[in-house]
Amino acid sequence: LKAILADLANVDNSRERASKLLQWLISPVPSRTFFSETWEKKPILIQRKNPDYYKGLFSTAEFDRILREEDVQYGVNLDVTSYTNGRRETHNPPGRALPYNVWGFYKSGCSLRLLNPQAFSSTVWNILSILQENFGSMAGANIYLTPPGTQGFAPHYDDIEAFVVQLEGKKHWRVYNPRVEDEVLPVFSSPNFNEADIGKPILEVVLEAGDLLYFPRGFIHQGDCLPDAHSLHITISSYQKNSWGDLLQRMLPAALEIAVEEDTEFRRGLPLDYLTYMGVQNSDKDDPRRQQFFSQIETLMKKLTTYCPVDAAVDQKARDFLHDCLPPMLTPVELASSVKGARTRWEGGQVTDESLDINTQTRVRLLRAGCARLCSDGEAVHLYYTTANSRVYHQEELQSFEVKAEFTDAVEFLIHSYPKFVTVGSFPCDSTEDFVSECVQVIVKELSLLKIQLFSS
Repeated sequence: LKAILADLANVDNSRERASKLLQWLISPVPSRTFFSETWEKKPILIQRKNPDYYKGLFSTAEFDRILREEDVQYGVNLDVTSYTNGRRETHNPPGRALPYNVWGFYKSGCSLRLLNPQAFSSTVWNILSILQENFGSMAGANIYLTPPGTQGFAPHYDDIEAFVVQLEGKKHWRVYNPRVEDEVLPVFSSPNFNEADIGKPILEVVLEAGDLLYFPRGFIHQGDCLPDAHSLHITISSYQKNSWGDLLQRMLPAALEIAVEEDTEFRRGLPLDYLTYMGVQNSDKDDPRRQQFFSQIETLMKKLTTYCPVDAAVDQKARDFLHDCLPPMLTPVELASSVKGARTRWEGGQVTDESLDINTQTRVRLLRAGCARLCSDGEAVHLYYTTANSRVYHQEELQSFEVKAEFTDAVEFLIHSYPKFVTVGSFPCDSTEDFVSECVQVIVKELSLLKIQLFSS
């Protein structure tokens, strides 16, 4: 993996880098085939007979180091769980998860779930920060360490696309369809199930180190350890709350507000007697007024689409994504050519600064394709960015700065030019000097968003 990441660091386009990393993750299945035939549709199993394929991603030794050196808190960073005799339990005491207690839980048959390994492992952070550009959605991860002959979780489903990467040992997995006999399970609103409720698995397999199992959100699954080996796996996840329904939840309230303000049809009063034929108590009535009522609802819903602020709703989703994102783990080249690698330092009793001022001949580009986005809230335009995010989910507020109206075209030009470098003098704006002093300097020196290829006087 170290060699893979070193090669990827030499890929100059972050979108291409993300695509190559995903291809390595699911190899030998081609990415195009995976997204056309498998993604969101069905589980897929990749068995490699190569226990070292994912070596270097994470290990039990790394788990032990984290417990000893980092401030791991029960319930925040670590869950201790068990599932015996059909009963799922969490055994988290309060406070810090000290190695003595954690390994005591493990020896007694409990599973350990590290909830945000990217906060403690730079390798996991690097992997996820690259992959998130491939999905256009946050990439997260959990680490699961399970003792031999035990199970940590009840059969359940998740609202994520899950890539189960087996790192050590082996684990017995069963995956079930979301539906039984073409009927939605009566308890499908609950994340946990009794085995009697879910029927026979559609996929049953033992994952060994180097194997991968993918299943879409909604597929019920459970994993248990065989008596002769422990299991360490990482579940890489994405696409949580990233459905059409999630977008519509953002868009429809705004559309309705616009429609009520602009269209008299939406302000017209309900029928005086609608309570006498509508509602649950009247749902079985054979009343023509009910059909007229539904017809009017359908007409208004169709008209509502013309008031939908689609771009604004997408920008709301984009802001959520940028807030969820991990900050980029910079490659050596990105570090050396951005302000984070600037050679300004204290040396020989004084501050030395070998950097030059930005001018019209300076060539710049964004550090990563997805590290910044221009959005409007209707009153002002802001550039939102990920470089100030924390490795801990939402530990920091979403960061942005306001872009003056006369500079928005120039910032759009910068975003759309990626991965090409462009000279500051080529930006479409009336006053390059003002743009440099008021916008570019902020982007470069305060936000660390730009990669600077060349300085010239």
